[in-house]
Amino acid sequence: MAYIRKFKTTSGATGVQVCYKEGNHVVRTVHVGSASSEKGLVKLLRKAQGIIDAEKGTPMFDLNRFNKK
Repeated sequence: MAYIRKFKTTSGATGVQVCYKEGNHVVRTVHVGSASSEKGLVKLLRKAQGIIDAEKGTPMFDLNRFNKK
């Protein structure tokens, strides 16, 4: 199972990772990046979701709510 993890860095930015779990253990982590603005965070979340979708073939979450028109 893959999921997106957000966390605060020591510099105060928000980091984004894609984590892969087997059972109760994280077996692999891919660091997507870190952002200090909401706009940058949205881009990283989309990129992380793209990583997951590329491996699964179908979207796990609907991130259209972040599209601002």
